[in-house]
Amino acid sequence: MKKTAVFTLVWTETFARTARKFLGKHPGLASEFRVVLGLLETDPRAPRLRLHALAGQHKGKYAVSLTYAYRIILVLHITEHEVVLLDVGSHDDVYG
Repeated sequence: MKKTAVFTLVWTETFARTARKFLGKHPGLASEFRVVLGLLETDPRAPRLRLHALAGQHKGKYAVSLTYAYRIILVLHITEHEVVLLDVGSHDDVYG
C-alpha cells in the first residue's frame, strides 16, 4: 500500500539544475533518488534518510543521505508541511 504524501516538495531553481546535472553524471542513482524524494514526501524523519541538522554556514538547514557518498540538502518547514530542496551532490560538493 502506497503512503499518501504529507509534505510538499519544493524544487528551487538551484536544486532542479544541480539534480539534472547530478543525475546526468550518475544515472545509476536515479531510482534511489526517486525513493529518497518519495520518503521526503511521506516521512522526512524516516530512519533510512538519516536526517540531520547542519551547523556553521548551513545552520538552519538539514541533510539527508542519498547514498553513503551523496547528500541532499534541504530546509524543512514542518509547520507548513513543506520540504524545500536546495542541493544534491557529494559531501564535498554540498558542504564546500
